[in-house]
Amino acid sequence: MTHGTGAAAVAGPLGEGCAWAAWLGERLVPGWRAAEWDEVALLFTAVPGNPATSVFVCRVSACSTHVAQNGGRCQACSRARWARGNPSDFDETYVPDSARRRPNMSNGPLPGVSQFSLASVSLAVRQEMLFGIQQRDAAGINLVPQRVRRVVAGLPHGLASLLDLDDGFACGLPADAAGFLNGVLLHVQRARLHFEGGDPTSGDVWQSSLVGLTAGRGRKYAAVHGVIDFRPIRQQWLRELVKEWGRTARPNVLDLRQTLYAASIASTALAGRPHGDEPERLLMPDMTAVVDAFRVAKRADGRDYSTSHRRSLLRLWRTFLEYSRQAGMMDHVPGGFALNPKYHVIAAIEASEDDIGRAIPEHVIAQLDAQIPLLGTSTGHESGGWTAADFAQMYQVAYTVLRDTGRRPGEVTSLHRDCLEWIDAKPTLIYDNHKRRRHGRRLPISEATARRIEAWQKELDRLPPVPACEQWLFPSPGQRNRPRRGHLTSAQFCNRIFRDWVDELIPDLVDERLDESGAPLPYDRSQIVPYGFRHAYAQRHADAGTRPDVLKELMDHRSLDVTMGYYKVSLSRKQEAVRTVARLSVDRHGAPKGFADPLAYEVESVAVPYGGCTEPSNVKAGGGHCRIRFQCAGCDFYRPDPSYLPALEQQVADLRADREAALAMEAATWVVRNFDDQIQAYGKSADEMRRQLGEMPDEERARVEAASRELRKVRSAAAFIPVQTLTSRSTS
Repeated sequence: MTHGTGAAAVAGPLGEGCAWAAWLGERLVPGWRAAEWDEVALLFTAVPGNPATSVFVCRVSACSTHVAQNGGRCQACSRARWARGNPSDFDETYVPDSARRRPNMSNGPLPGVSQFSLASVSLAVRQEMLFGIQQRDAAGINLVPQRVRRVVAGLPHGLASLLDLDDGFACGLPADAAGFLNGVLLHVQRARLHFEGGDPTSGDVWQSSLVGLTAGRGRKYAAVHGVIDFRPIRQQWLRELVKEWGRTARPNVLDLRQTLYAASIASTALAGRPHGDEPERLLMPDMTAVVDAFRVAKRADGRDYSTSHRRSLLRLWRTFLEYSRQAGMMDHVPGGFALNPKYHVIAAIEASEDDIGRAIPEHVIAQLDAQIPLLGTSTGHESGGWTAADFAQMYQVAYTVLRDTGRRPGEVTSLHRDCLEWIDAKPTLIYDNHKRRRHGRRLPISEATARRIEAWQKELDRLPPVPACEQWLFPSPGQRNRPRRGHLTSAQFCNRIFRDWVDELIPDLVDERLDESGAPLPYDRSQIVPYGFRHAYAQRHADAGTRPDVLKELMDHRSLDVTMGYYKVSLSRKQEAVRTVARLSVDRHGAPKGFADPLAYEVESVAVPYGGCTEPSNVKAGGGHCRIRFQCAGCDFYRPDPSYLPALEQQVADLRADREAALAMEAATWVVRNFDDQIQAYGKSADEMRRQLGEMPDEERARVEAASRELRKVRSAAAFIPVQTLTSRSTS
């Protein structure tokens, strides 16, 4: 039980609590559940089929006994079925005794799952119980009558108020009944605080259970655990400002805590300023110091935050300031103490090793794939006639779609049931880009992924339908006694199902690195997050040579700059790739012209479409200042290496096609001759590199080819020269 501390904070001597009971009575819902709640007899009798009440009818056709699980059998029918050898037609043919065909609706001994009575408790306890149940109703939490009955049956005789219960009361209750009581007590505690005129937000430490804020984004239920501690904010004026923002803006607890943390970073910066404790004297230099603090913010363990996280913290600070200023809460603070959108930004930086590692490596994905049968098997959840195996199958299909399509987790979990479309015998996935509010997006997918989706769609047709979930490919599993409504959420899948699978169920995950004894090192499981499949999807395309503009469309990005972030490779991998191919460069005649070291390769040359260029002015211009219009094969500064071999082969093929077109057009002889000369020159370079590769041992050739792929990926990400400019002379 967790109510003891909260109860002590809000409850005084209650006595019979007539005024308290009357106050609660005024706040009860008139005519609440008129078909089930008898206000005169103080008796609740469930109506099977009410989606807000967890009471159903036995699945045996001739039996009307109430059961607690949809699609379940009552105990008597289950015993009778077992005694008859579990015949397949039992539910349709068995006829129980007539005495069991109707549930007991009298106010005598109550049926096991259908009824509860509040006639035996005091007026205050009755009102508290009804108030708590009605609040849970409003939050969409299913009412389970037998849990209420168990709580009521265990209450001490003559109890004046639920708030008088001690912390040990729940020890004798089943876990589900104790959970129900905790939920009711949270609402009663908040109501009692309001009744006594108290303010749960008056101090510097707020009890989450009493404040009444929702738990987080997508979590519509009120937070019930932990505290919100404003004491890390050193300046009293800033602390009170953040508290007032929390009272008026009513953010969810997660956003409040994150904004509070951002404010604590600002507080630390202001503590080092001459007037940090005097808000009326703050100016723009003080805000600059605050932004500088965000630029270097670190984790509690001293590790650097990623650039995106620092930007997120600064964004929270900006949102808080804008609200406070507009709400008149900062009228005493000069307007100069404000964020300037031009100067107070955290600029993007070159990718660090941490940023690069966001993609889940392919060798790790292969290990995950081998353990797919374990995904979703830890919950044992059953609901609405679905077995635990049915839910596990759903989670496994969700993983497959997430892995194969590169969509964000929320885009996968919210797929509609008719999300698959075949056009010219090719499958297309229809999804909603929630982040950018672009719905009905289309993505080409593999036939294997499409077949997996189709198999699950057929399985959905076989499973018992869930009325409030029928439009979704991945229906909600339900949670906290709530009926199944809507679709599986990304939080449910990512934070619980996927995390349990990776952290608890998969026995071994190893890295490609080896320890001193030559054994594989364990892979850091904290690096395996569902969003990493999106990065891995993009990385696969980049490795395969997909053009940035094409990948931009596949990723549904608006900006090509965003897409470029997915092409990054680690600095160490790039350096190793350069070290491998630099020595294999040739000149335009195919003669060896390797670079002495990787630094010379990167400093003395620049990547152009068909090889490296060492012409000084072009190197200085980043490859955009070629005097002979990129006719590289005729230039003594041309330095191709094996990483350019696919581009050379493509260029030769294109030149041959252009030559044929020129002949068909009866172009001038010198035009055709120019094509012939270029084909011969580029072909000579390509032949020499193929010869070098052919003479290498298999292991060395594989290493060179891998290094070449890495460098092509880097150049593709850099997008050094747009294709449309290749035929136009640079004016720089």
